[in-house]
Amino acid sequence: MAKDVLCEVNNCSYWAQGNKCSAEQIYVVSHTGMTADSQKETDCQTFEPQGH
Repeated sequence: MAKDVLCEVNNCSYWAQGNKCSAEQIYVVSHTGMTADSQKETDCQTFEPQGH
């Protein structure tokens, strides 16, 4: 497994200095079912806006 998960969404409550994700788990989904052909077909569902 990846040691560090990088994220540039700095308004996420899990965003940490150095563009790192501080969530204990991340959940990434495909917009096209169980497979994806490109990054554009995926989405991080762990995102939680800061202050919520």
